[in-house]
Amino acid sequence: MEFLQSPDFWIGLLKIIWINIILSGDNAVVIALAARSLPPHQQNKAVILGSGAAVLLRILLTVVAARLLALPYLQIVGGLLLLWIGVQLLGDEDEGEGEAKEYGSMMAAVRTILIADLVMSLDNVIAVAAAAKGSMLLLILGLAISIPLVIFGSTLMIKLMERFPIIVVIGAGLIGWVGGETIVGDATLAPLLQANHWVHYAGAAAGAAFVVLVGKALQTRSRVETA
Repeated sequence: MEFLQSPDFWIGLLKIIWINIILSGDNAVVIALAARSLPPHQQNKAVILGSGAAVLLRILLTVVAARLLALPYLQIVGGLLLLWIGVQLLGDEDEGEGEAKEYGSMMAAVRTILIADLVMSLDNVIAVAAAAKGSMLLLILGLAISIPLVIFGSTLMIKLMERFPIIVVIGAGLIGWVGGETIVGDATLAPLLQANHWVHYAGAAAGAAFVVLVGKALQTRSRVETA
């Protein structure tokens, strides 16, 4: 237990927790968007299951994240997955209200959370791994402590989305933004980004616009079909 007396241990732990607080905002939005499609009595369970599973996945991912990011086309595929998830979450938003509202399944919500977190965490975990400096104990402790933070953020987002529906659109747009960033951040596009830094923001903005426009179009078509 000598490591508990080491200032480096506590400094590293604080760094990991702080990194997770900063980088978990988009993850909380994804979890909230996926969980809100469930019946109210299942939402908290989906948030806890999704958050816990996502953090465990992130621990495993940290070991190989740097190598994965170097693989060509992997981030393009991951970014396209995020765009698809964002469109689906926004397009399904208006599937009935009140007693007629159709709820999704628990497994579908958790699966969506895991896929989105897997893609969105590829670059985040590198920062966490750097702060851990090779200490698996630091890594696991830091990420484990971040679970309640993500759960709290997700639960708060669900309540805000119910009260202010515009947050759903903003959240879906955020997923699209991260998806666009992920695509243009692929290893094959590195020379283009080095020569044209604006491409990073253009790709992110295009991703956000795509998710919002296509998601809204699906909502409109759904309303017409059910009218």
